[in-house]
Amino acid sequence: MDDPIIDTDTVSGMTGVPKGTLRYWRHNNEGPASWTLGRRVVYRRSEVERWIAEQEQTTKRGGAA
Repeated sequence: MDDPIIDTDTVSGMTGVPKGTLRYWRHNNEGPASWTLGRRVVYRRSEVERWIAEQEQTTKRGGAA
């Protein structure tokens, strides 16, 4: 599979965001897009990477333009 499905533990490890915060964001429709697969909350790796890049672009400060 070219775009693997990953779980909350993996997203937390990739981002450094605690699992509880990811749950809170899901509740508020924030953070990377997720959905349920059976009873598990899952993400597409590409969506998490897209979200990280978006966060970098919208919150970046300093550095050369």
